[in-house]
Amino acid sequence: EFYPQTTHNTLFLLPSFPSHHLCSDLFGSVSRIEGKGMGREPMDLAAAVALLLLCFGIAGVASDASDHRYKKRDSVPLYANKVGPFHNPSETYRYFDLPFCAPEHVTEIREALGEVLNGDRLVDAPYKLNFLVDLDSKQLCKKKLTKEDVAKFRSAVTKDYYFQMYFDDLPIWGFIGKVDKEGKDLGDYKYYLYRHIHFDVLYNGDRVIEITVHTDPSALVDLTDDKEIEVDFMYSVKWKETSTPFEKRMEKYSLTYSQTHHLEIHWFSIINSCVTVLLLTGFLATILMRVLKNDFVKYAHDEESAEEQEETGWKYIHGDVFRFPKNKSLFAACLGSGTQLFALTVFIFVLALIGVFYPYNRGALFTALVVIYALTSGIAGYTATSFYCQLEGTNWVRNLLLTGCLFCGPLFLTFCFLNTVAIVYSATAALPFGTIVVIVLIWTLVTSPLLVLGGIAGKNSKNEFQAPCRTKKFPREIPPLPWYRGTLPQMAMAGFLPFSAIYIELYYIFASVWGHSIYTIYSILFIVFIILLIVTAFITIALTYFQLAAEDHEWWWRHPSSLVIWLASAMASSLCLAWLASVQHCCLYGTSIDPSSV
Repeated sequence: EFYPQTTHNTLFLLPSFPSHHLCSDLFGSVSRIEGKGMGREPMDLAAAVALLLLCFGIAGVASDASDHRYKKRDSVPLYANKVGPFHNPSETYRYFDLPFCAPEHVTEIREALGEVLNGDRLVDAPYKLNFLVDLDSKQLCKKKLTKEDVAKFRSAVTKDYYFQMYFDDLPIWGFIGKVDKEGKDLGDYKYYLYRHIHFDVLYNGDRVIEITVHTDPSALVDLTDDKEIEVDFMYSVKWKETSTPFEKRMEKYSLTYSQTHHLEIHWFSIINSCVTVLLLTGFLATILMRVLKNDFVKYAHDEESAEEQEETGWKYIHGDVFRFPKNKSLFAACLGSGTQLFALTVFIFVLALIGVFYPYNRGALFTALVVIYALTSGIAGYTATSFYCQLEGTNWVRNLLLTGCLFCGPLFLTFCFLNTVAIVYSATAALPFGTIVVIVLIWTLVTSPLLVLGGIAGKNSKNEFQAPCRTKKFPREIPPLPWYRGTLPQMAMAGFLPFSAIYIELYYIFASVWGHSIYTIYSILFIVFIILLIVTAFITIALTYFQLAAEDHEWWWRHPSSLVIWLASAMASSLCLAWLASVQHCCLYGTSIDPSSV
């Protein structure tokens, strides 16, 4: 279930999907960034954006567009990426932060925007693998480790550090050493460094199909004592032919996650969610319709007797129901930002379903998030400003600024904190200056202008708020309500059913984001997303009616964010580090805005 599938002596390289390399290359060309500088010229960026939709349209027929073909003795690219503790994938450092064999001049690979955001820092690896050339115990380098180097390696081995590389665009992981726990006392532990790595490569014709990497258990370096050690690093390469075609080289690995027992869990979750939808639909169809029918009969049965009776329930507050909410500018901004995030989610699902995103397609998802968020900012501006004007708001410019900063503001503050921490610890999560400049330029030259254009269009739409009845001049006093009809209890009840519909998928998503497992069943996730929307809409309708029946007319702010309480509890239960907490708080903040669009 969890990737990388490794032991301390056997490591597996998982090939990437062979299809859609054109989309992968195009995402990479949106903004190529060197580790210490800016990216490509503006013409490359403009061309990439112009071809973005074309790439998405032909993604399904571009499965053989790869040029991963080699002749005998051709050098196959092998890039070292990063190292970090196995039990905390979010904590990663540059490969040569550990004293491995390094060339005199480390060559940094140009990376796409999404790769940099993902924390990838590719450099040329010291290992040289030529196509169809076998090597037996070739010396990589002979290095004298100082006491400080030994201490670094020992600390890394203690924390189960792994390294990540890419061979012909295929990811590879491996542990750098092992701990031999001879006794119960920590003083009896032995720390060893692997110094010999074996590469077993499968090929078909002129293409790489699969690679298996394992370490030599007899070639160990004792790191237990603080003393200088001279280490002879070695590696071996063995090429073997296979009949597996290039187009199917990922099938055996993609099926690992989609095993029968995993799929059964997902489908049981969907069945449970569908039952919830049916029960909720039945509840609305029977209870609410019966109650509403009785209410209409009671109010329309006899006009004369109705005049003598005192109005009760939702009929009593018909003149206050459509009273504009408090903080209407903030409410409109939440609606606009939520609509944009909803559109962003739909676009991401569309790209996932047509096959643009696949495991180990470095940075494609992050690049898509940045580009699509920038291109959908006009939706936020139009929705927020048009609704704000319907609420008879006058300062639409202020509302537009609030809409633009509502999500980006907290996200920017969180980024500043996390990036500062990453810089202090020299982690790969720290963004280079060039990447920050590119993101600022995207926000300045794309997001902001589209937001303003959308706001102007929304202001000029001149849609009027058409209430079915006249709103009274003075608000009616809300009667005392039982505790279970208060804001927090109703938000908790409103969030329970939507959360119960998605909590199984949340588990697998968290395991993918914060662990080593992969999530590829986008079709099931999309079904769960649709169920979530239906359940959220239904439960909101029901609880809004009960709130109005209790003569509480302040319904605007109560129900849109009810699901957030349950998402917060789910996220809080999965937190182990403050780093993850900060990132998840940004995701939670986005989800708190998104349901308002429903």
